[in-house]
Amino acid sequence: MTPTRTVSPVRVVGTGLLGTSVGLGLRRLGVDVLLSDASPSALRLAVDYGAGRAAPAESADAADAADTPVLVVVCVPPDVTARVVAQELAAWPSAIVTDVASVKSGPLDELRAAGVELSRYLGSHPMAGRETGGPLSGRADLFLGRPWVIAQHEGVTVHALQEIEGLALDLGATPIVMTAQEHDASVALVSHVPQIVSSVLASQLLGDDLGATALAGQGLRDVTRVASSDPTLWVQILAANGARVASILRDVARDIDEVAGALEEVDAAGSRRVVAEHLSRGNDGVARIPGKHGKQRDFANLIVMVDDRPGQLARLMTDIGDAAVNIEDFRVEHAQGAEVGLVELAVLPEVRGRLEDGLTALGWRVVE
Repeated sequence: MTPTRTVSPVRVVGTGLLGTSVGLGLRRLGVDVLLSDASPSALRLAVDYGAGRAAPAESADAADAADTPVLVVVCVPPDVTARVVAQELAAWPSAIVTDVASVKSGPLDELRAAGVELSRYLGSHPMAGRETGGPLSGRADLFLGRPWVIAQHEGVTVHALQEIEGLALDLGATPIVMTAQEHDASVALVSHVPQIVSSVLASQLLGDDLGATALAGQGLRDVTRVASSDPTLWVQILAANGARVASILRDVARDIDEVAGALEEVDAAGSRRVVAEHLSRGNDGVARIPGKHGKQRDFANLIVMVDDRPGQLARLMTDIGDAAVNIEDFRVEHAQGAEVGLVELAVLPEVRGRLEDGLTALGWRVVE
């Protein structure tokens, strides 16, 4: 069994997407996981899927020594996170407690206001998720290669910090230490505002009386991908970080209004420049998003047409491997009304020509 930094047993409270994924990831490493959930049905489902065993006791007074957790991971909705954390700290006086709520300032402030002793509590947030939730969506590799924010605060012990860092590392994540305030400001920009923008844009499709969605390409799918997220959960997340999100949304609204005004008077002096400058600033902004291995690197794109039948995508990747070319990234777009897919490959610029020639020689159709 692979050695772990996380010591058994670990108690996971809440068996939704994150809780089940934590359990699955730790069980794969041989860690004993005790699952708890307010919903007996969700709990049984997570147990059936192998995320752990049902917790036999809810407090240190009633538990056997083997069932006393070393670490408690609270994975419940944001609006009850602080209450559940306080309950777990009281129930397990020797355990380190963390939560994985997507907002960190609110729970920490609530716990402080309630006078909870916080030396054994350290909030954290794995920057990983899916559009769907619940135990069925759990994956043991959900956190692999993802940032895991640890919201440091004064008064927490070094031991608690080490335990949470160990949990993140065991699950394949990269620990990043910052304050709760820094975390909330960051996720407002890179997660919460994109959710709102995606949802608002997707809602415009409800007014599509011309069948325009039949013309949709990858651009629309990219921008609206997260719009299928759970509204109930997101209302809680956004409410907990409302002021920060609202401030950025107003900036976005101001910029969109400026572009709209320029397009309404597109022949007026300077209008095209306004539009061009906003598009250019978008180029500069997207260039700041870390790429492969966290590095900035420009890649060349190659689009290959692939028949929509079994084995074709695998054959393409095999041919690319045989050409000794490394794929830096790829995505698949399905052609409208045709049984083909368009595979967009990102490769190093210096190998693009060689790869195109090689694939063409093997009969692949490269799209110009």
